[in-house]
Amino acid sequence: MQDTFYITNEILLRTHTSPVQARTMDKHDFTKGPLKMISPGKVYRRDSDDATHSHQFHQMEGLVVAKDITMGDFKRNVRSFC
Repeated sequence: MQDTFYITNEILLRTHTSPVQARTMDKHDFTKGPLKMISPGKVYRRDSDDATHSHQFHQMEGLVVAKDITMGDFKRNVRSFC
């Protein structure tokens, strides 16, 4: 749905890092504990470069899947990171 950069009909540059989360959740063995991950990476979109947009930028997503996780945990982690 995003405007993508196709290199060939079979190869394109990724527009976001979200598929990493889906693959990681699919492969994770939850019997061994909660899932905690960060997915950084370069992404590309067909934007015209100007003072506020670039065709290439960095995106970072984080994911935690566990029991008793709250928004308070999220806020604490974001504050710690920043």
